[in-house]
Amino acid sequence: MATETAGSSWAPLRRPVFRALWLAQTGSNLGGWMQTVAAQWFLVQAGAGSAVVAWVQAASLLPVLFLSLIAGVLADRLDRRVWLLAMNGTSAVLALVLTVLSWTGALTAPSLLVMTFLLGGSAALAMPAWQAIQPDLVPREEIQAAASLGSITVNAARAVGPAIAGLLVAATGPTLVFALNAVSFLGVVLPLLRWKRGRTAEAAWREPFGDALSAGIRYLAAGPVVRRLLLRSFLFALPAGALWALLPSAAEGRMGLDAAGYGVLLAMLGVGSIIGALVMPALARRYSSSAVLGASAVVFGLGTAAVAWWPFAVVLPVLLASGVAWTGTLTTLNAAMQLSAAPWVRARAIAAYLLILMGGQGVGAFLWGAVSAGPGVVAALTIAAVLLALVGLSVVVLPLHPATGTLDRSIQPFCAPEPQLLFDPDPTDGPVQISIRYRVSPEGGAEFLRSMIQLRDSRRRTGATGWSLVRSGEEDGHYREEFRIRSWGEYLASRTGRWTGHDAAVQAAVVELADVLGESHEFVVRLKKRRAAGGNSQ
Repeated sequence: MATETAGSSWAPLRRPVFRALWLAQTGSNLGGWMQTVAAQWFLVQAGAGSAVVAWVQAASLLPVLFLSLIAGVLADRLDRRVWLLAMNGTSAVLALVLTVLSWTGALTAPSLLVMTFLLGGSAALAMPAWQAIQPDLVPREEIQAAASLGSITVNAARAVGPAIAGLLVAATGPTLVFALNAVSFLGVVLPLLRWKRGRTAEAAWREPFGDALSAGIRYLAAGPVVRRLLLRSFLFALPAGALWALLPSAAEGRMGLDAAGYGVLLAMLGVGSIIGALVMPALARRYSSSAVLGASAVVFGLGTAAVAWWPFAVVLPVLLASGVAWTGTLTTLNAAMQLSAAPWVRARAIAAYLLILMGGQGVGAFLWGAVSAGPGVVAALTIAAVLLALVGLSVVVLPLHPATGTLDRSIQPFCAPEPQLLFDPDPTDGPVQISIRYRVSPEGGAEFLRSMIQLRDSRRRTGATGWSLVRSGEEDGHYREEFRIRSWGEYLASRTGRWTGHDAAVQAAVVELADVLGESHEFVVRLKKRRAAGGNSQ
């Protein structure tokens, strides 16, 4: 094994909790990929069309569209360890039901798609929590390596699982594969039970669920770094879903392969993905993230075209390179999102990333399946390959934001005096209207306005639902910043658990350019019309 230095791809494995959970996830992913192959080949052998076979992939990924943001809020509000235990237990039960249906001969194409959708739902609810616990397991400098190792768990399973599943399905049918998947979920439960996660400080006020969801959306809307990450995720995911969705149909229909041969194709993608995970830390140090994303999209498009047009012997090495490209994209986006999102909203930001990435693949699988039912599998794969080439070239005009992964996201104390109020507000009181007056010298006016744009985004990310900057028409160089926060509890959270080192630096830059003349806090009064007995009061 490579030396486990701080910059090594293997460094996180020195940490016992990370290592145990990583091994457990590898086993669970192995079971998941085995089930995918068994499910798809069950439909192929049952005579289902290419669209129905492609919809297995769609059924497993589309739940992300409906559940990912909800899962992100829950992962930020609940104990992530307990939540992961609940979701893996649920997945084990669902996989057991699928096993029984197959064993009794009651499994049909519709019931298989329904069970796949339900299993995809439990996975969608767990994924943001899995991603968000990584900074609890390894230090910041090992996040890139942890993301690469996370890719290895998926792709080692992709390399080995399909080959094993193909042999088992050919020998015994899908039931045994479904049963092994159920056991794999229980393998995750054990290390989670043994993990003694440190207690986090209990918040004095817990944000309502709807407000927490709105806060996550506002954070994403006011974050140029994460917005660009989400855009790049969507551009890649939609056409990339074609290869995964249509590979079984192309394997049987165009290349004449059986279940074992299809497993070999998936294994080549998996082996390439493992190689990609091992080399990604070195590539990330040598090339920009945008360059890696662009090259990866082009290479993955080449693999998609190869499956459509080239013979089996040529397809194998091209799929190996495509596996490297797949990991290059996912590792780059995953690590960038973990490093770019503030701790208090990390699970919600990752949930949005997963929604775009996996939901995009799910929608893509559905659409490519529909296209294959018309012009055919070869035409659908060819169109997807062309789109992937265009996605790769688009990094020239739509690269990642220059600040990606570099901003200080540590929580910092808010640098302002505590407001002196005449009464003690309840956390639910509000909305709260905050006004801050500034005096700026004539020569610093332009720079002040540029700094206020960044401060506006900081206010919005940390809770402001409305923001404005007013210039006095009577006093030269006087400005008034006004913004509104939904409640007193959220206002306090914006000054304590949400204010990051980057936000503090933005605020400090404004204070350097202007004198702060005062700050006022006003509570919006909500008057309710009273109804007296027998009629309205006047």
